[in-house]
Amino acid sequence: MQFEKVIVGFFVILALALNVVFVIGDISNPAHHNVWILTLAILVNLIAAGLILGDRTQLGAILLATSLVANLLLISARLIWVVNGDQGVRPEQMVLIVSLGYGALMTNLISVFTLSVDTIISRR
Repeated sequence: MQFEKVIVGFFVILALALNVVFVIGDISNPAHHNVWILTLAILVNLIAAGLILGDRTQLGAILLATSLVANLLLISARLIWVVNGDQGVRPEQMVLIVSLGYGALMTNLISVFTLSVDTIISRR
């Protein structure tokens, strides 16, 4: 077992899990979505991207691309939340924030799927 791959896998899967935790709930209800879970999802996605940077393989390129897209979407969602923080997030803005979270969720699913396929192929 390669410890480095375990750490990368851990952060990629944790990023997916945190993203799921953030998007679960009524899409327009701000009370169902926690800003700190979103912030933690951004942090974990950034750590995952940093760990993937050293991988010079085609798999590493795909993982880095998906991680960068997830970070871009999550950071955009957080910026929208910050801009509207003082007056509170309205339902239509919450829909946009959670929709960006769903986009990041899709990229995280691609990352986990790619890692799983690579693991299965490398076993043979």
